[in-house]
Amino acid sequence: MNVEELSRPQFIETVEELEALYGRPGRTSLVKEIDRIIPAYAAFIEASPFVALATAGPEGLDCSPRGDQPGFVRIRDEHTLLMPDRRGNNRTDSLRNIVREGRVGLLFLVPGSGTTLRVNGRARISIDEELRASFAVEGRAPRSVIVIGIDSIYFQCARAIHRSRLWEEGAKVDPRSLPTPGDMLDELSRGEVDGQAYDAEWPERAAKTMW
Repeated sequence: MNVEELSRPQFIETVEELEALYGRPGRTSLVKEIDRIIPAYAAFIEASPFVALATAGPEGLDCSPRGDQPGFVRIRDEHTLLMPDRRGNNRTDSLRNIVREGRVGLLFLVPGSGTTLRVNGRARISIDEELRASFAVEGRAPRSVIVIGIDSIYFQCARAIHRSRLWEEGAKVDPRSLPTPGDMLDELSRGEVDGQAYDAEWPERAAKTMW
């Protein structure tokens, strides 16, 4: 890169510059955003087995995968969602952010569908015994339930899913071509973690701690 190129503006610094580049959203991009769950949006929530949960806190941002049987995120009413906090790695990054700040964003995916559903709102963590028990699977209740008040909800168009070929059989990657969790732990710990043992033990460990 020469001196002339360095002197050129390389970054967008203001909203005005951004709008000059992208323009304003069309009516269809705005009318779809509302503050409550309508039947069409409920259909996607009830069909979704996977949600990306984004939170913010003092240490920064976090985005966590959440998955279960379709409809695991329950609709309490048109303004409220309930999400069980299933077993995980106990880092509690998302939960810590919710306790301290509360802002959340969700992205619902439905296998086979290009349409995704986005929710922005505020969350709290409930340990109500009756509520937790209502989410029990195989006799095991979640330790908590995330209660999400909806500020906005809207669908996202299918371009990203189509570009990524996410659901196409031919786009699948052979897992054997990627590093395993054990491989990564072995490298990151400089051999202190036995990666092969970790990978070998994981299926049984996961089966015992799925719920």
